[in-house]
Amino acid sequence: MEVVVANKKDIRKLSLSQIKEFLVEKGEQGFRAKQVYEWLWKKSVQSFDEMTNLSKKMREVLDENFEIRAVTVAEKQVSSDKTIKSSFQLFDQNLVEGVLIPADDRMTACVSSQVGCSLTCKFCATGYMDRKRNLDPAEIYDQVVRIRDQAEGHYQTPLTNIVYMGMGEPLLNYANVLQSIEHITSPEGLGMSPKRITVSTAGIAKMIKKLGDDEVKFNLALSLHAANDVKRNQIMPINESNTLEALKEALQYFYKKTGSRITLEYIVFYRFNDTLEDAKELWQFAKQFPCKINIIEYNPIAEANYTNTDPLTLEKFAKFLEEKGMIVNVRRSRGKDIDAACGQLAGKKKAEN
Repeated sequence: MEVVVANKKDIRKLSLSQIKEFLVEKGEQGFRAKQVYEWLWKKSVQSFDEMTNLSKKMREVLDENFEIRAVTVAEKQVSSDKTIKSSFQLFDQNLVEGVLIPADDRMTACVSSQVGCSLTCKFCATGYMDRKRNLDPAEIYDQVVRIRDQAEGHYQTPLTNIVYMGMGEPLLNYANVLQSIEHITSPEGLGMSPKRITVSTAGIAKMIKKLGDDEVKFNLALSLHAANDVKRNQIMPINESNTLEALKEALQYFYKKTGSRITLEYIVFYRFNDTLEDAKELWQFAKQFPCKINIIEYNPIAEANYTNTDPLTLEKFAKFLEEKGMIVNVRRSRGKDIDAACGQLAGKKKAEN
């Protein structure tokens, strides 16, 4: 008779108490569970063999019953400006992309939360892909670990910041994203400060309010890109069901609950949203809650016809906002030459196969 071997379970889907329950059933001492958990989430091991303070027999029992579905770097590209883009391979052969962005004062990991995206923003390469699935907490955590290792290996500098601005809409993978942040910030995990983490959303009003209800400690950024509904509907179809009025209320609620200043991200497209009238509309939206405005250089993609505005128009746009008392940062693109810049992530390696 043929013996059917059941698939091994992903051990990182188990809580500490579930691991303890399993080990006690196998005749091991309960405190061993904490050691296993520490190997998984603090020391970020990729195999049970690396758990060197456990007996060989115990490691074999773990290996017979579980697997660690480690995310691996399938391909890595280094930009002329030192940005590193990685194509990460998941256990089911899907690919997502993540980026290490070095700067003088910080070392930032940009991570993905979904395979593809369902939001179809017209200026973003990921928006032209289908959403295949959500990433689980360990897959997001692993991206951070791999990028952290690149920061230390290439530049001998620790990772300082994390932005959830890669592929996918984080708030449509809400529970997994929050759990990944728990593992990244927990003393039992990577121990990073939540104030060093920013989650960026295209604008899901009810989920922004949920972030407020959950009193999250990390930062929130809204990809705005137009401050009137007609224009925003054109480039971001999500706005049709999450209008600027709904987003304003949600952001006010989020600030009231968390006390965290919101970041508004605004790409200035040539002859689309770059006039002083557009700047005035942005100011009128932004003045309704404490925020800062990041003006982002556009990175053209093959699928869309948008281009970046000219330097003089950009300067006037930013100056108008500054004169109105807004905090304004003009962000220059990084990693353009390897398609690692904002809006360019699309898992190209898979598409070319």
